[in-house]
Amino acid sequence: MTKYAAVPTNAERTFGEEEIIVSKTNLKGHITYANDVFLSVGQYTEDELLGQPHSILRHPDMPRSVFKLLWDKIQDKKEIFAYVKNMAKSGDFYWVFAHVTPSYDNAGEITGFHSNRRCPRPDAIAKIAPIYELVLGHEQKQSDPKSGLAAGCETIAAFLEDQCMSYDEFVFSL
Repeated sequence: MTKYAAVPTNAERTFGEEEIIVSKTNLKGHITYANDVFLSVGQYTEDELLGQPHSILRHPDMPRSVFKLLWDKIQDKKEIFAYVKNMAKSGDFYWVFAHVTPSYDNAGEITGFHSNRRCPRPDAIAKIAPIYELVLGHEQKQSDPKSGLAAGCETIAAFLEDQCMSYDEFVFSL
């Protein structure tokens, strides 16, 4: 847990449809750049965020298995789109529609990651939130974090199989 971890509140923060939250991280997910929108919505200063793991924003309502899916995709040199519930420094929450991509050097090696986050549509959040709640429940029923992560991943895979969709198809169907 980071030194800035807050107790979650039920207060929602929002940002404008025309605003984009931008951040960059190194290979380990530590923040190397945060734009003004990111700082404002997250209620952090640049000095507080730079060098911190991006997980500083992780809301406890977010299943770990969603982040495993995200990391697996970007480390495989693929982009991913995902709905994410984040937590501001105050404990307030905010939803984003994230687009995360690897950043490359001239030799084609991954040097870090870049994320643009937009304000999500409320109807998409209404559809994804109960699914995340279900996945998180399966994670939390397990006796240890490793088993919880595996159970969450299995739940996501089973859900997608039932939908006859890939993760990408599902996200864009919302």
